[in-house]
Amino acid sequence: MRLSEVKQALSQLENIAFQLPDGTLVPTHFHVTEVGKISKHFIDCGGTVRTENVANFQLWDADDYNHRLYPEKLNKIIELSENVLGLEDLEVEVEYQGETIGKFGLEFDGTNFLLVGKQTDCLAKDNCGIPQGKQKLNLSDIPTSANSCAPGSGCC
Repeated sequence: MRLSEVKQALSQLENIAFQLPDGTLVPTHFHVTEVGKISKHFIDCGGTVRTENVANFQLWDADDYNHRLYPEKLNKIIELSENVLGLEDLEVEVEYQGETIGKFGLEFDGTNFLLVGKQTDCLAKDNCGIPQGKQKLNLSDIPTSANSCAPGSGCC
């Protein structure tokens, strides 16, 4: 989800809710402690230099049960970040404290912002010998005569 999409969703909401991958909601008294840009400049295992930029929200909840962030306030924080930091319309990544700091992608279901899991991946599979996935066989492509497992039918 891009920053512009977050702002659009916020403009339609009365309250903000973030939902974790297990379905539980981040407590309503959460704070957005940071909005920023994270730039990653790296080399992958195949030797290709890459850059990655994301807009970052850091969510935090404490014992401040009287605090509640409303959509208008978060939109103002985002706009301030765009103006002061020159924050572009980037994909949004969310940090939230579980057992350790978790990094999540962000989606919106019309009511809640969904924190979705992120996965690592090899970016240079073609250069470092990672085998392609096994080719899937579509059973409808097998000739009918091969549908029985008689010797010589081709099914085994």
